[in-house]
Order: sequence, then structure tokens, then C-alpha cells
Amino acid sequence: MLVKESAVAKTDTINRCPWAGTDPVYVQYHDQEWGVPVYDDRKLFEFLILEGAQAGLSWITILKRREGYRTAFAGFYANKVARFNKKKISALMQDGGIIRNRLKIESAVKNARAFLAVQEEFGSFSAYQWSFVDGAPVQNRWNPGQKPPASTEISDAFSKDLKRRGFSFVGSTIIYAHMQAVGMVNDHLVTCFRRKALSSRSIVGRKLK
Repeated sequence: MLVKESAVAKTDTINRCPWAGTDPVYVQYHDQEWGVPVYDDRKLFEFLILEGAQAGLSWITILKRREGYRTAFAGFYANKVARFNKKKISALMQDGGIIRNRLKIESAVKNARAFLAVQEEFGSFSAYQWSFVDGAPVQNRWNPGQKPPASTEISDAFSKDLKRRGFSFVGSTIIYAHMQAVGMVNDHLVTCFRRKALSSRSIVGRKLK
């Protein structure tokens, strides 16, 4: 998810990143998930599906359908999604619990198959994904009035390699949002209460390019 505002949002006197606002769904996601390093393959696959579904939409739209996606996409087990056939895809096009976009649904199935290929090659998708940041989160220091970029050299490289491996809906902007979500980068503002808790996972001196 991309951060667009530049001031510090406050809810119950707690300083948060501004995009969290006051919507309980957003606040909970910000406080409990955004920027927390994820190394579990099933969770990484979940975020890949959700970020791909977000393309052209708001992140809150997807978060509010998260349970619908979990049900529709077999609990986010890539090996199950990879076996979805045309009949299943047609059924998902009638599922009101998800975004009924055929290209995005077909992409999720295609990506599941590519995901399994990466797992076979690297032992886990996590090992592959985290290699782009040398295995640990990149720690950024954004002050109020600043905002993270939409993409970086790292997300460019990650996106390009994913496309080479057959993934779709993985442009650099989508992938940077994915990196933020799964904690490959810590983009909480320095004034946000969550930044300190996540900064202990840093590689000292590493900077985002």
C-alpha cells in the first residue's frame, strides 16, 4: 500500500502514519501487520494475491474483502490455487466476496503456478523474496512532510525478475507496496509509534536506493 499523505495521523493520542486514518480496519492493519516482516510462504502468497487485486483500487477496498479472498482462494494455499481450472475461474467471476475481474483472477492462478516453481528452485518463496534485501528489512527514516517513493531500484529488480518467471500484476509500484506490507522495508514515519518496534530488525547502515 502506498502512503500518500504527509502529516501524522492521531487516533486516541497515538501517533500513526497518516494513511491509517480512523477506519478500524485500516488502524488494525497499520498497528498489527503493515511493515511486520513476513517469512511464511503462505502469507507471502496471500499478500501477492491481495496486492495484485488492488491494482487500480484502494487498499481498504481489498482489506474489507480479505475474508472473501481467503475463502475464494483456498486459504491462500498456492498448490491449491495452481489447480484452479476454467470452470473454477468462471465460478469466481460470480463471487461477490472478491473483485470480479477476470484478468486479476486468472493472474492469481498463473502466479500460483509460478510461485510453486520458485519454491522448488529456492526451497521457499521466502528465501527468494528476501534475497532482494539481503535477508533483513531495509530501515528508512521518513519525517512528517516526507513520503516513501512509489517504487525503488530494489522493487524494480524484484518486479523484473518476477515477470521473467511468469508472474503478472507485479509491476514495480505493486511490488513496492508488497514490500512495505510484508516488512521488507520499514516505511513507518519516525513519529509513528510502530517504527521503533520494527526498527530493531534492521541491517545497520543499509539504505534504500
